[in-house]
Amino acid sequence: MPETNSPHQPGKAIAFKLSAMAVFSVMAAMVKAATTEIPAGEVVFFRAFFSIPVILGWLILRGELTRGLVTRNIRGHFLRSLIGAVSMGLSFGGLSLLPLPEVTAIGYATPIFTLILSALILGERFRMIRLSAVGIGLVGVVVMLWPRLGGAGSLEEGATLGAILVLTSTFTGAMAQIQIRQLVQTEHTAAVVFYFMSFTSILALFTIPFGWVMPSGEMLALLIGAGLVGGVGQALMTTSYRYAQASMLAPFDYTSMIFAIILGYLWFSELPALVTLAGAALVVLGNVVVILRERQLGIERRRARSVGDPKG
Repeated sequence: MPETNSPHQPGKAIAFKLSAMAVFSVMAAMVKAATTEIPAGEVVFFRAFFSIPVILGWLILRGELTRGLVTRNIRGHFLRSLIGAVSMGLSFGGLSLLPLPEVTAIGYATPIFTLILSALILGERFRMIRLSAVGIGLVGVVVMLWPRLGGAGSLEEGATLGAILVLTSTFTGAMAQIQIRQLVQTEHTAAVVFYFMSFTSILALFTIPFGWVMPSGEMLALLIGAGLVGGVGQALMTTSYRYAQASMLAPFDYTSMIFAIILGYLWFSELPALVTLAGAALVVLGNVVVILRERQLGIERRRARSVGDPKG
């Protein structure tokens, strides 16, 4: 289901992408604050459910409401949502246990895992440059996780669990990206976003028996706000890809670390450890190698990137 292309306007595209990264970082901070009292499954419900009105409003403003809700592959949407909901829940669980910048840094490994899964599942060629990029990225992941897994001589139970949750979330997020790549061959990107949020809202309800709680007024504001802000972030990110190619905008994903450090310090009095920044730098380097290689080969993944992985 092809989509109309807008003129190439890199300045506008970068502005939308940077705004999206800032908004998603605010959403992650709100989620982290909420998970001090609210179970991750309950947070997932609010994050997904209250994004739906924003997405519908966005489609109406673009005149794409009918087109954006049409689907030829409801089963594919459900599978993508199931994987994405699990990834989101794991990420939110990790946010409750780890500093915001650290969760952001580990999340940068998603494209590395996506590359590996693309070779294993989609049969994409995996030559020396990409193999080197994967190697660099995986070394960065090990560097970031080493202290959390006892490599520094001490083991903090909560932090170790958080690291495992976020790493697993990153891997499942990569699985969701593979599913998105297949969906956008026939589905409008807006439909992928809408059905993900809709199915995730329903799937999250199955976590009620695991201990949902009645949120206080402050927590309720954070939960609803996270959903609304997340919907705005998704709209901003998708809009950015209407004005520039994914390969040009991909490096701006990493500005989220700047926003995460600022919010982590101001909101939670957190600062990233040097080992986290060092590991993140290696992961980013691996991703940049892939981006440059894809640009050289002319590989176009614009529509899949415009949907993005579940943000949390």
